[in-house]
Formats: sequence, structure tokens, C-alpha cells
Amino acid sequence: MPLRIGVLTSSDTRSAGEAEDTSGKAIISLAEDRGWLVSAYHVVPDEVDHLRAAMVEMTDVDEVDVLLTTGGTGLGPRDVCPEVTLELADREVPGIAEAIRLESLKITKRAMLSRAVAAQRGRTLIINLPGSEKAVREAFDVIAGQLEHAVEMMAGGGH
Repeated sequence: MPLRIGVLTSSDTRSAGEAEDTSGKAIISLAEDRGWLVSAYHVVPDEVDHLRAAMVEMTDVDEVDVLLTTGGTGLGPRDVCPEVTLELADREVPGIAEAIRLESLKITKRAMLSRAVAAQRGRTLIINLPGSEKAVREAFDVIAGQLEHAVEMMAGGGH
């Protein structure tokens, strides 16, 4: 059975229709290219309440296996996606964000400014990705090969 993916874009301009959501659409395309089902997609402003509501809906109602967020992970005053992710998490999965930053640092030193996190909520893996389409594609390449195994482990499968 293919992975069920949720995509959540955190962006004031994209949620207001002032810019196209190229990073979220890139995630959708990359996931579908792997044969996964994108079963939920939301674009919300960089606000705690909107992010929380979308994450809870996708994890608890839509029951996606993996929720990939894009945007809201930097140092800007409205970048709150990591805080909301951790607030809703049952436990952190730090190796994922560490691996993304490690590989991203080989491309740009600005990767060290990312505050992205990864965490588990129930049987959903939530992973914060960067906000730019280019960075999303690079980060997706780092993690994609491990997502099916991660979901299998969360469902009680062995190593």
C-alpha cells in the first residue's frame, strides 16, 4: 500500500494568494513520482492556530503516514512551524532534521540557520522542510529513501 502523504505550506504570501506555492507543489510531485498518495494539502499563514489546526486535521483525521511541511522554519519573527510541530509531537526524531542540515550545509552555509525539526505524532511522521522549492527538492532527496521504513517501524514493524 502506498504511503499517504500530507503537505502543509506555511506562508503568509502563499496563503493570501499573493505568490504561487511552488515548494508545496514540488513535494506533491516528488511524492507522486515515488508512487505515494498525497491525501491532504493545505496552505496556511505563518500563525500558530492555523498551523496547529491543519497539522491536527492531517494527522488525526486524515491519518496521513507522513506530513511534510514547507516554510516557517527560519529565524523570522513569524517562523513558528517547528514550535507547533514540537507542541503536537509525542516524541522527536532528531536524526531526520540533522541529516537534512548536514547535507544542505554542503550546498549552502545558510542551512545552519534552519530550525526545522522532525517528530512523531501517533503513527504520523512530521518533517519540517525548508520554504524554497530548490531546498525542498534537495531535502526530499535526503529523506525519501527512509520514509517507507520509518512508517513501517511506527506501525510496529521491526528494524
